[in-house]
Amino acid sequence: MSSGFSPGKRGGVVARFEAAEVSLLRSLVSMTLGLVSPGETSDDPLERALGIGAGEAPSDPVLARLFPSAYEDEKDSVEFRRYTEATLRDGKRADAQTVLETAASGRFDLTPEQAQAWLRALNDIRLTLGTKLEVTEEVHDEIAMMSEDDPRYPAYVTYDWLTYLQDSLVRALW
Repeated sequence: MSSGFSPGKRGGVVARFEAAEVSLLRSLVSMTLGLVSPGETSDDPLERALGIGAGEAPSDPVLARLFPSAYEDEKDSVEFRRYTEATLRDGKRADAQTVLETAASGRFDLTPEQAQAWLRALNDIRLTLGTKLEVTEEVHDEIAMMSEDDPRYPAYVTYDWLTYLQDSLVRALW
């Protein structure tokens, strides 16, 4: 597959992808974008203008993983979520959009800011896919023992590839 990421000039990053990889990334980013649509805000016009939400914890396990509770106490967590979730959703959408706008076949350069957005977006994609697959710490052992005929195999290999990409990007940035 790809050679991933390598350090670029002035803190930037060089990326290399094959066309099939770009297509897969775009599909996964689009899936994530669909999940992090703007949250619901209250009926109060001022709260709506400020992006203050209802504060309800998501029932979807993927959204609960992407937007975890900040506090064990439910009341504190709801209050904190009311003031932060809309901004977090905006950030996740902006990061995903950066990937969609910059991903290309072959070699391309990312600015330090774009590379950071890619890092956050790759993390969100991995969290999403990992939650759906119920990934555990033994994921590499599971993949090694899994038959290529197993219907889950492509998803697990994709998760493994995303892990590689994220690691490659972290190493390129630091």
